[in-house]
Amino acid sequence: MRVCRCDNGVALVSWLEQAKLASSELFTILGGFTSSLIFLLLLTFIGNYQETLGIKTGWGAVIVAEAVAVLAASTVHRVCITTCFLFSAVLLYEVNKLSEMLLSKSEPKAKRF
Repeated sequence: MRVCRCDNGVALVSWLEQAKLASSELFTILGGFTSSLIFLLLLTFIGNYQETLGIKTGWGAVIVAEAVAVLAASTVHRVCITTCFLFSAVLLYEVNKLSEMLLSKSEPKAKRF
């Protein structure tokens, strides 16, 4: 099959990778993990963009990033949706813990007299 246009080539390559990721249980879990990395990158991008604009970052960024990641996982396999959600929840917990740790170190401690 010959592909003439660039957008068809991109679609063909993504279809081939989709078939590979859905071929076994391990690759299906890997597809969910990859989608959770999309969640992490989108969450970072949205959070940084909102902070640049001076808007407070909240749960809206998490919901949008999770929706896009789950949508990407749904194109591979149904099980990828579940593994993406679970991996994303773990990543969100770890990012929150890291953020709290860094903020507690940067805030000066109040002096007690």
